[in-house]
Amino acid sequence: MNNLGNRETWLQQAVIEMTPLFASHGYTIPQIRVSCGFPSRSGLANRNRRIGECWATECATDSRSQIFISPTLEDTVSVLATLVHEVVHAVVGLKAKHGKAFKQCAVAVGLTGKMTSTTATDALKATFAKWGLGDYPHAGLSSMTRAKQSTRLVKCQCGECGYVVRTTAKWLEQSGAPLCPCNNAPMEV
Repeated sequence: MNNLGNRETWLQQAVIEMTPLFASHGYTIPQIRVSCGFPSRSGLANRNRRIGECWATECATDSRSQIFISPTLEDTVSVLATLVHEVVHAVVGLKAKHGKAFKQCAVAVGLTGKMTSTTATDALKATFAKWGLGDYPHAGLSSMTRAKQSTRLVKCQCGECGYVVRTTAKWLEQSGAPLCPCNNAPMEV
């Protein structure tokens, strides 16, 4: 266990620890705020889930990049690899996306793989261990799946007058389509 207190203190200390790594490759880390929080979109997606996000300096009233690490992550190495990825965005600018400038910086500091979903090289993982941060002080949110809607209403419409009503599949199976109040004809499901 670490003695850095909360997640944000731990994440901010990680940025301080990685500053010499970036500097040794000629990169300067700008002032950054780091927090544990859901990305603005796809934070709970089943496919292509975002696990980190960097917001541009133009979005913040204090002109600092803001980075969010998903609360679904709890493994220290994954958190640090994601944080390094997002710091690369802050360093090269968000307009670089995952292009050439991003890749040059990412590879230089020890990220590998597809640039939209990088992982830490063994050398970078060894560097993480030297930072002495201890374990990430967070319990992952693993059951953050959206509850399925238990009652889905089915649309029924009168073919003659267009009158619409919604009912459950249970009632359609049990009693059949409802009757239109205008002409007493069965409605189309």
